[in-house]
Amino acid sequence: MSTMSVNVSARSLAPDLARGFMLLLIALAHAPALVADWDAGPAWLNGVFKFVKSLVADNQARAMFVFLFGYGLGQLARRQTEWSSFKGLLRRRGLWLTVIGFANTVILVPIDIVAVYGLTLLALAPIVRARDSVLLWTAGATLIPATLLLTWQSANALIAAAAGTPVTLAAYMEPSLGLHLVAAIPTWPVETAVPTIMVVPGMLAGLWAARRRILDEPERHLTLLRRVALICLGVAAAARIPAALMLAGAWPVTSAPVAWLAAFAHDLTGYAGGIGLAALVGLVAYRIGGDRGPVTLALSALGQRSLTFYLFQSVVWVALFYPFTLDLSDDLSLPATFGVAVAVWGASILLADVMRRTGHRGPAEILLRRLTNR
Repeated sequence: MSTMSVNVSARSLAPDLARGFMLLLIALAHAPALVADWDAGPAWLNGVFKFVKSLVADNQARAMFVFLFGYGLGQLARRQTEWSSFKGLLRRRGLWLTVIGFANTVILVPIDIVAVYGLTLLALAPIVRARDSVLLWTAGATLIPATLLLTWQSANALIAAAAGTPVTLAAYMEPSLGLHLVAAIPTWPVETAVPTIMVVPGMLAGLWAARRRILDEPERHLTLLRRVALICLGVAAAARIPAALMLAGAWPVTSAPVAWLAAFAHDLTGYAGGIGLAALVGLVAYRIGGDRGPVTLALSALGQRSLTFYLFQSVVWVALFYPFTLDLSDDLSLPATFGVAVAVWGASILLADVMRRTGHRGPAEILLRRLTNR
């Protein structure tokens, strides 16, 4: 693999820290979905972890990921001077993200978002240079349809969990590698195309924020960052608690409409929570300033290689949980998967820091850049 010096000091700290932290939330959302029995072990302990997963990670990790994806597009756009060549770059980037996401879904795990990003970028590349008003109106117009699509998934999951049959990916794992490699192909086009609307609101909010360099220059936007962090995280915490309590079994699901209402509030404010978390990281980056210790450098190194380590998580999930590998899906409890998720995130930080120290960029980032910058 080619080596290349990575100048950390030349990069804005907050976006990289946010991407590094985001990978923890993604791991906490994904790892529990790969175990078969969420009720093995003490009921109270499982309830605590179900509550934490729903409140902190579910449909909030994705929202933060989407916002940062849009922010990255805005950063990329600032470095361009000629639209026709930049439009071609965006479309090549969208195409190859779709290809990478397809490979991740087929070869690794069926919980990919990269292809959805790629397809959204292919469809909406011109909006990257649209006026701010177009960005904001489009984000607002797509927010409710996007939330309703999420709610359909979340409400059904709440009802199933209340009935004692939580929906996990363990039931859909194929027994052999050969079957695994073909199982996702028939449904992949629809399962990639339909969720694109879920990407649009957060992506456009991130693009709008990047135009103002809100995370790149947090010292210039402290009042805004404080207000966004306080309001968005406060609203998200309050509105997401009912669904989290229902998933944990502490609030009985008495009817489907109640479950739908709780799921809608949970998913709608997940967008706010993802943006609020990014704002909070911006405030942390301001407090850190130029005094970047080893932990800060390591976490920002992970954020710089977020695509690589997102795919790394998929490799680990396959190695640990699938029937044709270690097959731990039936052996690990829900709380244990949280330990696995944190351990994988910690290992990712260490590996990313080794890559930083040795001057290596992430292989997925190198590949994407070579494929798109031609």
